[in-house]
Amino acid sequence: MPAIFQSLTLRHGYLLGFISCVSLLAAAYYFEYVMFLDPCPLCMVQRLATLLTGLGFLAAFIAAPAGNRHWLTAALLFTLAAALFGWWSADHHVWLQGLPAEEVPACGPSFDYMLETLPLSELLGIMLQGNGNCAEISWMFLGLSMPEWLRLWFIGFTAAIVWALTRTLRQAAP
Repeated sequence: MPAIFQSLTLRHGYLLGFISCVSLLAAAYYFEYVMFLDPCPLCMVQRLATLLTGLGFLAAFIAAPAGNRHWLTAALLFTLAAALFGWWSADHHVWLQGLPAEEVPACGPSFDYMLETLPLSELLGIMLQGNGNCAEISWMFLGLSMPEWLRLWFIGFTAAIVWALTRTLRQAAP
């Protein structure tokens, strides 16, 4: 095994997780502002989950060298919760996309309009449930839609965080 791989630590993995989340968000904004693909409510929820996951990875990256296992564990648990939330929202989005046309919920107004006009509690409910806009598949790569790709990313993030959390807790045990 090359020496470079032997020198990698969990902290490098946290940085890689953060960079991955930043890259995913950059891709989302590219799709929105360059390719003019408007995000649906569930897309916005997945962006939020990606942002929170990335911030959790960044917090773990910062907490790792400090030697305080409590802060590192808290950062990893936060990151795990964000990744699981992202996994759930992407999975729900894929489910909506797989519904027969007659079972798809009605399309709603644009996200910007809902943000300006609806109370926060109603907006959150719509975002978490999704609507007919969420059932549209406007982009695919290698036969997978955007939420299917995000589901794979969130599964990977979850697995990596569980592994890092297990190693961190094992090292902290007497």
